[in-house]
Amino acid sequence: MKYLFFILAILFTALVLDVNRALLMPLHMDEDLRLEMAAGTSLSGLVKTLKANDLLRARRDRYYLVAYGLIRGEANKLQAGEYVVRQGTSPRELLAAMVMGKVRKLSVTFVEGWNYRQILQALHSHNGVKRQIQDYDPASVVAAVGIEAPHPEGWFFPDTYTFVNNSSDIEILKRAYQSMRTILEEEWPLRATELPYETPYEALIMASIVEKETGAPEERGEIAGVFVRRLQKGMLLQTDPTVIYGIGESFDGNIRRSDLQTDTPYNTYTRAGLPPTPIAAAGRAALQAALNPVEGETLYFVSRGDGTHVFSKTLEEHNRNVRKYQLKQ
Repeated sequence: MKYLFFILAILFTALVLDVNRALLMPLHMDEDLRLEMAAGTSLSGLVKTLKANDLLRARRDRYYLVAYGLIRGEANKLQAGEYVVRQGTSPRELLAAMVMGKVRKLSVTFVEGWNYRQILQALHSHNGVKRQIQDYDPASVVAAVGIEAPHPEGWFFPDTYTFVNNSSDIEILKRAYQSMRTILEEEWPLRATELPYETPYEALIMASIVEKETGAPEERGEIAGVFVRRLQKGMLLQTDPTVIYGIGESFDGNIRRSDLQTDTPYNTYTRAGLPPTPIAAAGRAALQAALNPVEGETLYFVSRGDGTHVFSKTLEEHNRNVRKYQLKQ
């Protein structure tokens, strides 16, 4: 009898060693591989996929992996997504990665100053994004994302967003929308006193103008100060980016005198106050500048042509700067 126990012990030890070998030996592969696991895939489904790709070295290895997962209670805990299986990965490491959901991450970046159409175009040109928004009409985008405003412009926070393969454009836009709402809620209570905004949305509109006008980051606060003082004095904002936004898709890159004289809801040369919506996606720095503008007396600024501006207090001084930097006289 003792010999039987001895033999059984040897066999058990050999089995344990063989199981460890099967679970710890690298999968049979010569290069990295991508595996797409559908939602609801079980451990047996994973084993079938490994078999189909000839990744397991022996037939019994399939049973070892299933038994290992069942014992650990992980057979039905695999998370869906696309996985990158590196050379040298063992079956046990692969199972652990899928249980933890270490799926392949993709990313897309929304740039400060982009309008919502540019943001949608960036999503729809990404191979990993599933397109669900077909119509760029503002009302359609508002309805799809669930934006609590009549227009989507300015509501998608410019940032880099990571996501798994085959995520929808709506999913990513909802995250960007929620980020902007959160940041606006955080910054609004920190605003300076006596600003010409009645609502956080008006501050968002101003931030978008500051974003489009700013070439040098250190000038954001001073540019915001100019626009705030003009509003407080009842002056027209007279900012070209709003006019360009009002022209829309037909803008050819050149702004003409006739454009400045053609009335649209966004023409701040013909209409007083802020435009009806933001004109671009503003970053946190632009929003902070709009809410805490630099104090002073300047009411005008003109571009030097290198991204920076010359600021002035009077129209006479401003006209001299225009002749110097714009007309080159």
